[in-house]
Amino acid sequence: MTPTSRPRLPLSLPPHPQPPLQRRNALLGAIALLALPSARAARPAPEASVPWPHASSVPGGIARLSLGPAAQRPQARTADDLPLLVVGDPIEWTALVGIPLAAEPGEARIRVLRDNGQARELPYAIEAKRYQEQHLKVKPGQVDLSAEDMARYERERDHQKQVAATFSEPIPRGELRMRVPVPGRRSSSFGLRRVFNGEKRNPHSGMDIAAATGTPVVAPLAGRVIDTGDYFFNGGTVWLDHGGGLLSMYCHLSRIDVKTGDVLKPGERFCAVGATGRVTGPHLHWSVMLNRAMVDPALFIAG
Repeated sequence: MTPTSRPRLPLSLPPHPQPPLQRRNALLGAIALLALPSARAARPAPEASVPWPHASSVPGGIARLSLGPAAQRPQARTADDLPLLVVGDPIEWTALVGIPLAAEPGEARIRVLRDNGQARELPYAIEAKRYQEQHLKVKPGQVDLSAEDMARYERERDHQKQVAATFSEPIPRGELRMRVPVPGRRSSSFGLRRVFNGEKRNPHSGMDIAAATGTPVVAPLAGRVIDTGDYFFNGGTVWLDHGGGLLSMYCHLSRIDVKTGDVLKPGERFCAVGATGRVTGPHLHWSVMLNRAMVDPALFIAG
């Protein structure tokens, strides 16, 4: 399977601090002015308002683009017309853009849809990032697939593409900080250029955490189970939908304790670490996907 910006319009706030409620009311009263059509470029969202996930505008990272104030949550889409996760409140909305690992450095754009059906474009810059290379040895049959295994892999790939296309309404929440799903050493980081038995394959699309078989795995955020299965490369697998195109995947599991449709709370146990699928030892492969792009899970966690 595998943001040239111009400053905000002045709010004409008084030079001395106001009480929080008065300040918020003043900001809300300025929404009509600030929400006027503008050609300003996207700028980073204030860190204090949306601290998670961290911004990292590189392939495999996340761009956080300020959409400004609006009475209702704006709609935003990628250049490929994929819906984007928009978080915040009427004072400040932010689009979170998952950047594919295959994205080329340079300028990219999103579209912000208006109530009248028109759209404005916001540009942002994708910076280059060099990921390390990792060489692994696995069973030959897991690199050069037989016709039967290839047919199975293609069926599973097509099915999981449908799962990855899931987009549900964003879940109301204060932040998107995630819990680490299992304690352990990070045995392989996101984005590694992987070489199996001397042959280059797709970059590593998640974070590997070494842990003993049977170690419980917990939900990093509230979510709904949208797929479970036993897949050729991924072994025992669970997909969670956290809303707004934010998904997570857990692979190589020894046990799955949930079924499609189950709703999980943050920190709730739902599966266990294993060594199923293409592995060199027991560990959890944890992937995070945003607008169908695999992104670095480390952007969602502390440390």
